[in-house]
Amino acid sequence: MNRSSRLLGFGHHAPAGKVENPEIENRLGLEPGWIERRTGIRSRFWATEEDTLSGLATQAGDMALAGAGIDRDDIGLLLLATSTPDHLLPPSAPLVAHRLGLRRTGAVDLTGACAGFIYALMFADGFTRLHGKPSLVIAANILSRRINPAERASAVLFADAAGAVVIGPCEDDDRGILGASVDSDGSRYGLIQIPAGGSNIPFYGGLDLGQTRMTITDGREVFAKAVEMMTACSQDALAAAQMQPQDIDRFVPHQANARIFDAVGRNLGIADQAIVKTIADYGNSSAATIPLSLSLANQAEPFRPGEKLLLAAAGAGLSGGALVVGI
Repeated sequence: MNRSSRLLGFGHHAPAGKVENPEIENRLGLEPGWIERRTGIRSRFWATEEDTLSGLATQAGDMALAGAGIDRDDIGLLLLATSTPDHLLPPSAPLVAHRLGLRRTGAVDLTGACAGFIYALMFADGFTRLHGKPSLVIAANILSRRINPAERASAVLFADAAGAVVIGPCEDDDRGILGASVDSDGSRYGLIQIPAGGSNIPFYGGLDLGQTRMTITDGREVFAKAVEMMTACSQDALAAAQMQPQDIDRFVPHQANARIFDAVGRNLGIADQAIVKTIADYGNSSAATIPLSLSLANQAEPFRPGEKLLLAAAGAGLSGGALVVGI
């Protein structure tokens, strides 16, 4: 078993349809600037009719594989974190693997909502350490097709995008995942949900719009619980890594709402300039925001060997987690 894993490549992709705040504010009767003041979002990208979830995921995965510079036949596992697969059945990951030209590669979807990438990267790290084979982790969502356009709480937040990372085996125990913490709170199960589409309320017709689209029942409680869970998981992950917040070079939080990750940063004592922020231009694409942010941050200022990253997320379920990662 390998002692560790390391990040080898990053990728991201957003669809072409850029939607600015005034379009949504006009439709919902909101005053100009309302969305940015409350969320930090100025614009987001929404899928066109031609876009598919597997298509976005393939684009991001291809970029990450190109950056990793490894033979695609070496990839042993593809994990796709998504809440909006192309179909309820079959999973989308095998199709993405096929389109990427990955052969003899396990591929499966992982439904973890906003925390999906945290869980997927943690699982992929275990596979890569155990089997000595690189893994590809992709997170992608087309949430614009799940927004209730009449519900302000969700209509202003959600976006479409994909992000990806490739990890490979490594013997340097100062690289890869150095500390991890995950958590859940099923007592808050209904705070963020799409009621219909599962086995409880199947798509058999006669459903109103609210049952088939995203709904946030209590935005204030979501805010408080997300800050609480992201803070606690981050503290536990740092403790597991035997590190302090000041040891973190870049904090890459889930881009749920700028006020959420700013509050988490303050709770942890992480300097504002160390927080990677992409929400202004890309909005909230759930699980995709962290790998998207990793890829954009690496483009703007390439990660240096020895850097320490903190990743944290919380979302529907409620489910959350945090990872300390060494570059």
